Amino acid sequence: MFIGNYQHSLDEKGRLTIPARFRELLEGGAFVTRGFDHCLMVMTPAYFDEVYRRINAMNLADPSARLLRRLIISNAFEVSADKVGRILLPQNLREFLGLDGVAVVAGQGEYFEIWSPASWGEQMDLFDDSQANDQRFSTLDLSS
Repeated sequence: MFIGNYQHSLDEKGRLTIPARFRELLEGGAFVTRGFDHCLMVMTPAYFDEVYRRINAMNLADPSARLLRRLIISNAFEVSADKVGRILLPQNLREFLGLDGVAVVAGQGEYFEIWSPASWGEQMDLFDDSQANDQRFSTLDLSS
């Protein structure tokens, strides 16, 4: 499971060091694609296949389904970690995030996200307003 958040540097070639805790889970490779909140999503092949199957089962006549397909599938790249645990982020995805030397890697359970430090900071700022959080999370049921 991908949990926690870490700040790592990118080298001049666009390779991002993956946290040691995540590397074992990426031994079979990974897929990186654009995420929903101006971040990147990195998924194992098994999880990417599950997401792909669900998207592929959606009605092609639905404009939202087509848009989701374009977001996830057409922006996806297969990556693998090198001997020192780095993955090469494609240039267009680095430019999309505005990455310049440093990235935040944030575990999300079945996948992890890659953020620019500024965008990750904005996400963290959202949690500082407890009243907003009460409203934001009140309809989500975490009970078993």
